[in-house]
Amino acid sequence: MTEAIIEIFTDGSCLGNPGPGGWAALLRCGAQEKKISGSEANTTNNRMELMAAIEALLSLKKPSQVRLTTDSQYLRLGMTQWVKGWQAKGWRRAGNQPVKNEDLWRRLVELDGMHQISWHWVKAHNGNVDNECVDKMANEAAHRCAES
Repeated sequence: MTEAIIEIFTDGSCLGNPGPGGWAALLRCGAQEKKISGSEANTTNNRMELMAAIEALLSLKKPSQVRLTTDSQYLRLGMTQWVKGWQAKGWRRAGNQPVKNEDLWRRLVELDGMHQISWHWVKAHNGNVDNECVDKMANEAAHRCAES
């Protein structure tokens, strides 16, 4: 593991649910910053929240110490509380229903195992500059997708 902690801020956006969606991430290590974003034509907000974290972690070149901040309780609680239960139940949730977005959760679990990640939540639209930045980027990505 590297000694420096990489800060990651993520967000997802969707125009309709489902509809055109966008995701974005801001990665910071010391004074260095990297911004990434992308989109999908027919998706959901939750999928975009997960994709933002996945793409941010995929962009890391080596196993790292990460502080990942999201405004999505779905993402944070999924990774810190729910996923172990889902795995133990064969990727089933309450009522023996299949876990939604299982493909992305599996990928995220794999990436989580490669890094040392602490998962944090910040309230959306509450003045956190980095959260506002990725929110704007994710919305812009969704709108670009809708226009193409």
